[in-house]
Amino acid sequence: MSRTATYHTTVRWTGEHRGHLALGNGPEMEFSAPPDAQGHAGVFTPEDGFVAAANTCIMLMFVWAAERFKLDLLSYECRVEGTKLIGLDRTEIFTRLRFFPVIRVGCGPDQQEIVEARARRALQAAHKYSLIANSVKSEIVIEPEIIVSESAGPVPL
Repeated sequence: MSRTATYHTTVRWTGEHRGHLALGNGPEMEFSAPPDAQGHAGVFTPEDGFVAAANTCIMLMFVWAAERFKLDLLSYECRVEGTKLIGLDRTEIFTRLRFFPVIRVGCGPDQQEIVEARARRALQAAHKYSLIANSVKSEIVIEPEIIVSESAGPVPL
């Protein structure tokens, strides 16, 4: 049987092209349109939020998948590049999200090739089961760098 879950946010206009965002999970922050859209620099933007939502969701799903694939996850860091198309009529849409994860996993007694293949399958599962990735129209491209090492335990950042 299907279930539902509800999430909420509240925004309040604070003047110009700025506002205040309260997330249902507790955090609050100021936001603005980006500078190229009459907004302000150094402030969270909806564009940042869109790209961050995809990036954080894929990461959390990768951690979930790494546990199920019995990977010795040492570190995960991912930069995402969101490409926005601005039409002649000034409509805008994100057309692509490119993920550049750098994933370090330990191999222990297993062969490095086997561990790398499991890490790639875990990344595919993360993409497949990501709520945000499944909810956007943008093309999603993942270009991982997977580093397999013999050491165990997390690598300090």
